[in-house]
Amino acid sequence: MTVGVALRVAWAVAARPSLWGTALRQWKRTTPRRWWRSSPFLPLPRRDYVEFRLVTQYGDQGHAPVPEDVLNYLMWCKRQRHPG
Repeated sequence: MTVGVALRVAWAVAARPSLWGTALRQWKRTTPRRWWRSSPFLPLPRRDYVEFRLVTQYGDQGHAPVPEDVLNYLMWCKRQRHPG
């Protein structure tokens, strides 16, 4: 994922305060424990996890995530946590 794509996704999430808690929960769940011990020394999901998610969403691990799709995913996560 390029920096530009990451910024577009972050901007889309930032514009929706109702998803902030869900986004933080998902970020924490996908960030490996002790992430500071290995390169790139950033709290990011593992590359193989991101590639798997891109393949299951778009059929191609090289496809950039679409911000609207990320928002839909976060809304789904939120509904799963608080159904009904």
